[in-house]
Amino acid sequence: MPYNADKKRYDKLTYRRCGNSGLLLPPITLGLWHNFGNDKSKKSMSIEAKKMLFRAFDRGVTHFDLANNYGPPAGSAEENFGKVIKSDFKKYRDEMIISTKAGYHMWDGPYGEWGSKKYLTASLDQSLKRMNLEYVDIFYSHRFDPLTPLEETADALVQSIKSGKALYVGISSYSSKQTIKMNKLLKERGVSCLIHQPSYSMINRWVEKDLLSTLKKLGIGCIAFSPLAQGMLSGKYLKKIPKVSRISDNSSLDKNMITKSYLFKIKELTKIANKRGQTLPQMALSWILRHPTMTSALIGARTVKQLDECLDSQNNLTFSNSELKEIDKYAKEEKINLWVKSSTD
Repeated sequence: MPYNADKKRYDKLTYRRCGNSGLLLPPITLGLWHNFGNDKSKKSMSIEAKKMLFRAFDRGVTHFDLANNYGPPAGSAEENFGKVIKSDFKKYRDEMIISTKAGYHMWDGPYGEWGSKKYLTASLDQSLKRMNLEYVDIFYSHRFDPLTPLEETADALVQSIKSGKALYVGISSYSSKQTIKMNKLLKERGVSCLIHQPSYSMINRWVEKDLLSTLKKLGIGCIAFSPLAQGMLSGKYLKKIPKVSRISDNSSLDKNMITKSYLFKIKELTKIANKRGQTLPQMALSWILRHPTMTSALIGARTVKQLDECLDSQNNLTFSNSELKEIDKYAKEEKINLWVKSSTD
């Protein structure tokens, strides 16, 4: 059966303006970092992953976030998304915001990672081919490169727009200082930095020091990735490490992150969430979106059920002052920022 989107998909959602731009994004964005690569039994995404894409769009999620190295294996998430574009989403392309990134290791040799013009340009061409697209809506520098002149990375981002291969450009995991520099360089070249994608969650709050205020001042949008701390802001690790989890997969979490301090915080935050009529993941997302300058929260999901739970967080986005004070007692750093090197250079 060919996919036909729900005709009422735009009825309930309030979209958010991205910085000072004319672009509106959904409060929740679906990311394809994990779970959209190749199924172990065949060279395609799982049936559940495809259902998540359809369900997200049916619920008004217009933004799908990818990167060149998403999978696993690297590149397969884009390839699989491209197959869905070709088979089902093509007629809805103008209703979608599709982003990709380049910065991390993608292929062997000296030109397969970081921030050179050579790498970023080649990577974008490859991404477009994998996704069966003529252009992406947003192209990101995925991480700050301390060894490449920022001017060169800016030139590559500007070229992506002038060549018609991207409509907007953004940066990810840049410090406040480097964000200011990149914004200036792009402005000098006649291009605006649309959006910044930093990691941010209740137990990873580095952006609150100065990045959020910098983005507000510069008129740059913000989309927080890993708002659920890769599943750590749920109850899944309270009793034992599940067989189906990022720690068990040895993908991006370490079992040493499950400390007594962490478990205590999760138990207390769960109590607060329950009083609000939410699950902890729902409250964690609502908490991220409480910022008036926060454009979107970028989630991942393994199942349609998980996706729906996250999307239902939008039913309660307000917090009382007493709730925020209570949350702050337990929403403390847990040293889980895997991207700290990029954001402190």
